Amino acid sequence: MSLPLPRITAFALLSAGFIALSASHLPLDDLFTSRVFTPENGFTSGVEGPAVDKAGMLYAVNFGKQGTIGQVTPDGQASVFVELPEGSIGNGIRFSKRGDMFIADYPKHNILKVVMGTKKLSVFANEPRMNQPNDIAIDSQDRLYASDPNWKENTGNIWRIDTDGKATLLEANMGTTNGIEVSPDSKTLYVNESAQRKVWAYDLSKAGQVSNKRLLIEFPDFGMDGMRCDAKGNLYIVRYGKGTVAKLSPAGKLLQEIKLIGQKPTNIAFGGKDGRTAYITLQDKGNLETFRVDTPGQEWMMRQK
Repeated sequence: MSLPLPRITAFALLSAGFIALSASHLPLDDLFTSRVFTPENGFTSGVEGPAVDKAGMLYAVNFGKQGTIGQVTPDGQASVFVELPEGSIGNGIRFSKRGDMFIADYPKHNILKVVMGTKKLSVFANEPRMNQPNDIAIDSQDRLYASDPNWKENTGNIWRIDTDGKATLLEANMGTTNGIEVSPDSKTLYVNESAQRKVWAYDLSKAGQVSNKRLLIEFPDFGMDGMRCDAKGNLYIVRYGKGTVAKLSPAGKLLQEIKLIGQKPTNIAFGGKDGRTAYITLQDKGNLETFRVDTPGQEWMMRQK
């Protein structure tokens, strides 16, 4: 059962002065209410990695068939943006400050790079020691962080990929690492373990090192997949099998759960004209859903700066 949605106070809205479009301009029922965004089965069951570029265009992996990157317009029209090299399949997607797209290519242990203006595709990083790069996060210095699960053994690692493409193992022998995110101030790295249903927080140094590992939250049931922060540092985590998105405070308090139409969400991203539109990929529906939130996504806010 999902938790009741909190009412949004006028004080909370006024305190978020950086929000371009006040939530008070919308009926309360429009917030955190999910709806279908793209038609069912337009993407494969491998739909993942939603990310929004500087122009507000949405991207997700495996549109039409495996090994593609799909592009989705603000009104939900999807098409193939690029096809990946033979044998490559994408998972997580992130954008750098320059606007370059980075893709976790799990079968080939790669991080791929796409220069958006030319669609030139190259291997940015290759690390044979990885099980399979899965979700990726990016910090304020454009360093990438990758989860690296071993699904068969229910174990995993986390890696840092520097701007020169060098991969560094940050921690090994964890649980099934999956969703990964960096806080808005780039001082905290969040990683979840799907099979173990735990979310961990680490202090993240200016050099990209992790320390002070601590348990943020442990769920009693259902799995987890991708997660993203809003500009206030709240963490949105998709609950695979439960059909919800959990919203956590930076301290790990469960603030609410947003009910989805599909049951198997795989990831989430924020975009729209004001950064307050959430996009969720659904494995069981092969599509994306969307709902409005009260605070812009952190990556959208970074692009405004």
